Amino acid sequence: MLFNFLATAPRRVFGLVCVACLAMLAFGLYLQHVVGLEPCPMCIVQRYALILVALSCGLTAITKRGALLLTGALVTLLFSAFGAFVAARQSFLQWYPPEVASCGRDFYGMIETFPLKRAIPMIFKGSGDCTKIDWTFLGLSIANWSFLCFVAIALVMLALLVSRSRKPAAY
Repeated sequence: MLFNFLATAPRRVFGLVCVACLAMLAFGLYLQHVVGLEPCPMCIVQRYALILVALSCGLTAITKRGALLLTGALVTLLFSAFGAFVAARQSFLQWYPPEVASCGRDFYGMIETFPLKRAIPMIFKGSGDCTKIDWTFLGLSIANWSFLCFVAIALVMLALLVSRSRKPAAY
């Protein structure tokens, strides 16, 4: 049934993945700006990967050309694999923290210490501790959930690729 849905409505799948990515980004911004959690550099990289997945899925969902569906699936698979790698690395650091944690400086320390030309790139690197677990849901940290979401997206893209190769349907 899943392969049938993927084969008959791949643009809907891309659209749903795009919406899910936007919802995860919105939740991350909620945790940052409302709850007050500071993102670490690895969290920022995962956000970039999520933005890239959302962009590739969104653009693929609105395209009319069938050949771009496979390209979009491959690109999304690549971005989601990168995001899963970063999230897995952060999860590993959370489970086995190093003796000296050095993920970045806090925002005000960067502004006071460095000239603006050097401070702005540092701001986008994040300022939280990558090994710190600030929030959990069902016993899993944000990095764990991020890993599971990226893996789920990658599996959906793999299933889409397999379904497209099995049945060359009309786009």
